[in-house]
Amino acid sequence: MLRESVASGRPKAKKSLGQHFLRRPDTARRIVDLLDIGQEDRVLEIGPGPGALSGFLRTAAPAVLVLVEKDRHWACERQKAGDGQVVLADATRFAWERISPARPWKLIGNLPYNIASFLIWDILSLASGLSRAVFMVQKEVALRLAAEPGGKSYGALSVWAWSFARPRIEFTLGPAAFTPPPKVDSAVVSFTPLPLAERPDRPEALAALLKLCFQHRRKQLGALFTMHGMTRVLPILRAMGIDPRNRPETLSPQLFWKLSAQVY
Repeated sequence: MLRESVASGRPKAKKSLGQHFLRRPDTARRIVDLLDIGQEDRVLEIGPGPGALSGFLRTAAPAVLVLVEKDRHWACERQKAGDGQVVLADATRFAWERISPARPWKLIGNLPYNIASFLIWDILSLASGLSRAVFMVQKEVALRLAAEPGGKSYGALSVWAWSFARPRIEFTLGPAAFTPPPKVDSAVVSFTPLPLAERPDRPEALAALLKLCFQHRRKQLGALFTMHGMTRVLPILRAMGIDPRNRPETLSPQLFWKLSAQVY
């Protein structure tokens, strides 16, 4: 049993945890509906806080409902409310690889903006049993997740997301939808995972290539590899039909996969 460690009453949102609580029940219901919960589903909510989503998740009656909360106060509150199985834990340290195809899960959460990109990166690549996910994130991050090649928002996070799932921006929200209101707009993004056979064979190689390419995204590929002492890659580019004068944001996720297999 968790022990309450704060005085009674609703505490202020913690800036250190990036807390901005959703205040509109109609929006919370809309977000939960996007997860398309069935009675046999296992559902995990990240950072339930005051429970804006949790109540609707409980009403949807999945087979299993787990709430992962780092803030001890809100973990206690969700446990008292009987919203689900409460795990007091940091989601950034959660063993997402435990979500396997043998026991698929659906994930949902209003993610703290300061960890959303990192967390989604890990979940999409490690949780091979993910069957669907719906996350609230900063609008700028949502645009990066859903971006296609050639756009100004397209980058490493875009390639990574499209390598494991089909991200879709469902709708956006202004600051007034939250308390305290953030200084930016937010967006709800859904993820439909790709079949395992359609994902990268060596994600670690893809990650290394993305890091190298997008830390200097305005450089041409030929100049970028030359700068890093990797001139051996230039003939590989040409053999793949990639012009060394192209910039990283012009390559599709599939080309990044193939290139990473050749480079690393």
